[in-house]
Amino acid sequence: MHMTQAREPLTDPVAMRALAHPARLAILNRLQVEGPATATEVAEVVGVTPSAASYHLRMLAKYGFAEDAPARGDGRERLWRSGPRGVAVSPDPDDRPEVRAAKDLLIKAVRDQAADEVARALDNFDRESREWREASVFTRTVLLVDAEELKELNNRIDDLLAPYRVTRRDRSEAPVGARVSEAQVNLFPRAERRPHGLPRDSGLPDDGR
Repeated sequence: MHMTQAREPLTDPVAMRALAHPARLAILNRLQVEGPATATEVAEVVGVTPSAASYHLRMLAKYGFAEDAPARGDGRERLWRSGPRGVAVSPDPDDRPEVRAAKDLLIKAVRDQAADEVARALDNFDRESREWREASVFTRTVLLVDAEELKELNNRIDDLLAPYRVTRRDRSEAPVGARVSEAQVNLFPRAERRPHGLPRDSGLPDDGR
């Protein structure tokens, strides 16, 4: 799981737990996608009070996920931007229990946010233009691969997506009509699905149907 092109993995459980908050993830996403903003501006997008947004921004800054941005206008409002620290998290067999628990918490929070984006896109699908409806894809593909092939597939997908990342692409060079869009990629070996077994007899009489 990663949210920027940074590849330095997170290992600090305190930082991961601090980030694994829906409002903070939403604020970080707002800063990465739309650029610098004040606490009031992110509060309006995320749906929290300006004071709560200020607190969440300070927490993001404490762990390097956000930082002060150059002032604009008269400089009376504090401006924030996403920090240089990327978000890259992957479970590792050698993780200490507290690190693994923090990783699981953060990954779940990001996946919940991702699922919400899909749900909102589906709710809005019929209001999109034909062009965007035809360009949208919601797929699930079952693969037959070994571990090396799965890793290679991830690298190839990553290379394909890299030039289009919102944190990397120069907006002035994007084509007219470009919009913030999202790619969600999950590559993993399926866990064994154990049979549920037959349901126990309810004790109700057979009605003959």
